[in-house]
Amino acid sequence: MLVEIHPKNPQPRGIKKLVDCLKEGGVIVYPTDTVYGLGCDIFDQKAVERICLIKGIDPRKARFSFVCSSLSDMTNYTRSISNPLFRMLRSVLPGPYTFILAAGKLTPKILKTKRDTVGIRVPDNIICQDLIRELGHPVLSTSLPGDDEEYLTDPNLMDEKFGAMVDMVVDGGPGGQIPSTVIDCTSDEPVLLREGLGKWPV
Repeated sequence: MLVEIHPKNPQPRGIKKLVDCLKEGGVIVYPTDTVYGLGCDIFDQKAVERICLIKGIDPRKARFSFVCSSLSDMTNYTRSISNPLFRMLRSVLPGPYTFILAAGKLTPKILKTKRDTVGIRVPDNIICQDLIRELGHPVLSTSLPGDDEEYLTDPNLMDEKFGAMVDMVVDGGPGGQIPSTVIDCTSDEPVLLREGLGKWPV
């Protein structure tokens, strides 16, 4: 099902549809400030396993990131954030970055790596932010399978390709083509793992 949501002034009714879908174990395709991605409630293991099936990934080996609505929300799912690291995060968030951080107690086990870390984003996208606030906790975020740039940016084509696999596809306007910049913050100095849309160093 294709759901149109205004990219700058999201309709509360549309956000509620998405939230109700996620609460019922649904999987959605939704926009971020970089590319469109697959998402579900991070605390619904069956929904996470559905995404693994869509992507052809073994759930026992899957390690996905998730999106939070704000930096303060992010800190609920991490631990050991030093003052310098917090200041750095505050200077770039919300924005097109994924930060690898020490996972907190609230982070579901299926999303943690063997090193007990997790990837977290705070996208500069109001649809994301409204969705997470209305749901009450983060949403899983992973890239759509495949490398066809045309369907990765056009919600109508995404609906044609993935509509039978997911419960809802959000049309929040054209998507981007460049993923987030990934920074490992688990050591003393942040390490660039993937160069993406976010400028690094800041």
